[in-house]
Amino acid sequence: MQPSAARHAFALTALLLAACAPVGNKSPAPAATKENSATMSDDAYLWLEDIHGEKPLAWVRAENERTAKAYAGTPQFETMRSRILEVLDSDAKIPFVAKIGERYYNYWKDKDHPRGLWRRTTLAEYRKEQPAWETVIDVDALGKAEGKSWVWHGAQCLKPEYRRCLVSLSPGGGDADVVREFDLHERRFVEGGFELPEAKTQVAWIDADRLYVATDFGPGSMTKSSYPRIVKEWRRGTPLAEAKLVYEGTEDDLAISAYRDLTPGHERDFVVRTIDFFTSETFLRGADGKLTKIDVPLDANVDAHREWLLVQPRTAWTTGGKTYPSGSLLAAKFDDFMAGRRDLAVLFAPSDTTSLSNYSWTRHHLILDVLDDVVSKLEVLTPPAGAGEWKRAPLGGAPALSTIEAGGVDADEGDAYFLTVSGFLDPTTLYYGTLGDGEAKPVKQAPSFFDASKNEVKQFFATSRDGTRVPYFVIAPKGLKPDGSHPTLLYGYGGFEVSLQPTYSGSVGRSWLERGGVYAIANIRGGGEYGPRWHQAALKSNRLRAYEDFAAVAQDLVTRGITSRAHLGAEGGSNGGLLVGNMLTLYPQLFGAIVCEVPLLDMQRYTKLSAGASWIAEYGDPDKPEEWAYIQKFSPYRNVEKAMDYPPVLFYTATSDDRVGPVQARKMAAKMTQQLGYRNVWFYENTEGGHGAAADNRQSAFMHALAYSFLWNHLTQASP
Repeated sequence: MQPSAARHAFALTALLLAACAPVGNKSPAPAATKENSATMSDDAYLWLEDIHGEKPLAWVRAENERTAKAYAGTPQFETMRSRILEVLDSDAKIPFVAKIGERYYNYWKDKDHPRGLWRRTTLAEYRKEQPAWETVIDVDALGKAEGKSWVWHGAQCLKPEYRRCLVSLSPGGGDADVVREFDLHERRFVEGGFELPEAKTQVAWIDADRLYVATDFGPGSMTKSSYPRIVKEWRRGTPLAEAKLVYEGTEDDLAISAYRDLTPGHERDFVVRTIDFFTSETFLRGADGKLTKIDVPLDANVDAHREWLLVQPRTAWTTGGKTYPSGSLLAAKFDDFMAGRRDLAVLFAPSDTTSLSNYSWTRHHLILDVLDDVVSKLEVLTPPAGAGEWKRAPLGGAPALSTIEAGGVDADEGDAYFLTVSGFLDPTTLYYGTLGDGEAKPVKQAPSFFDASKNEVKQFFATSRDGTRVPYFVIAPKGLKPDGSHPTLLYGYGGFEVSLQPTYSGSVGRSWLERGGVYAIANIRGGGEYGPRWHQAALKSNRLRAYEDFAAVAQDLVTRGITSRAHLGAEGGSNGGLLVGNMLTLYPQLFGAIVCEVPLLDMQRYTKLSAGASWIAEYGDPDKPEEWAYIQKFSPYRNVEKAMDYPPVLFYTATSDDRVGPVQARKMAAKMTQQLGYRNVWFYENTEGGHGAAADNRQSAFMHALAYSFLWNHLTQASP
């Protein structure tokens, strides 16, 4: 399927968390403000920003050896790592598929294929307990043959023939990848076909002989966020240098891209100017190249599908004499809207407890995934044939405190859909059905990787500093005694409008729950659990609210007698790494240990490191004195001090992370150990894996086992 305008724009800003600056061995110097100049002169660890330099890597190797010796050298660690790897490599996992043409494709990793297989089967075969698969690309074999450490980044296939695909492969797992044309029928790369070198590329089919290409065209062609600033139309058989300019943005934009909606009978071309993480402009491109802006607010997502245009405003939008709330979903006939009519149907309007998590089209229907206090429910909407109202009907039910999701299989062909139901203690079940043809039937059931019968799930609400009600989930042993003695791991994220919902994890079950631990997930502000308003409540100058929420959940766990400071740990990655980094510096009295993964930490330098400029809309611009005044309050690297009662902390990152980058974790660990004299600070840096910090299941198993071993050892007051 071709991406919608909304999802295409989001993909540009959310390659997990956004852009990747093409740093060399050194990051560029910051803007010359008095604030930055004074602080930079005091930064003794700028040398660690030389990502591949000999001296920094020697420091990394020494720290890795120290940490591995302390936490990864025991039989208990090896047992945990092996059991996690069994989960990740299990042949019994559900092989989720996507329909391409008449076949169903799956990307699969196991112990024999650590980098993965791209494979396919038929629907009839897929329904079987043990489907017969045909391998299309063996990533391990390809890497071995070409001498590359390839990591799969997906494929785009040209409809309606679905013969030619654009395959993206990353050397080492970073966000930058190469793009190569592939023949799906012959299962081989096309000799002399479209090919693009390693870069942060956005590419899309126009037709069999033309592509939209946004990539690194040379000096000046990338934004400060290191996404492409220019998009061109490239014709087969011509040099990329001769590609025709389509649109050129500014260096302050986040990214520029273009794509064609190839839905039969509704082919349209779009150009997307992503201004920052939450604002964008989408243009309809005519056959003559003329661009016509879709007239919606900058912070609204738009999605063109067949004759319909869907709009999701992030803030209240007044148009046509009516005001539509933030977080709503609106529909209009595409051609009517472009002609100036503003007859909008409200498909979803949020309440105090509900938000729209997602939606998906089938040929004749629209499926809505709605969250109500972070628990999901589904609704099917049917557009009117002419004038009239959209019809509504519920779709399936889900167990309490679980997640239910549904997506159309092929919106061009029919109303088939896949549906999944999952919970913290309930392995995922996959259903297949057709709207209007009875209930969906189960086709796959994920295995149980741990004994969940001894546990139960509850949802609680903590009260934050400003009185806000903050939900959180607790997975704990049944009949838990409220004596504060239970090792408890609190996980959070709280940013970029990302929601944390009930999900089954065999790794957490085996590594934490089976040992009697308590696992908790905090749905703090900054996330999307209650729609845009929940996210916007913790933006920029209000960022501390997210940390106050997390601290309130931690305190509530203690107040309820579930745990105590000595037994309470925190874990988070990326923006969640910034979250737990601030728990370390702002709320050290609440935690007994912290694991901080692929984190942002130096918020004065973050816009100069890797992809940091992408996230100014989330955090603010530290080069502006009025914004640095509030940013510095949540900059752990700047706020860490001597002689504080900080809990033990493990920083985990990856050399190949070209999104957040490894240097912030490096600098924080070095400053705490070398400058401030803390001994219980630990650091580990994987070489591959990009922002995920792992390129294959074996590396993932090591990462998780290291984190859980560290936390368990400290929260049970055992020596490493």
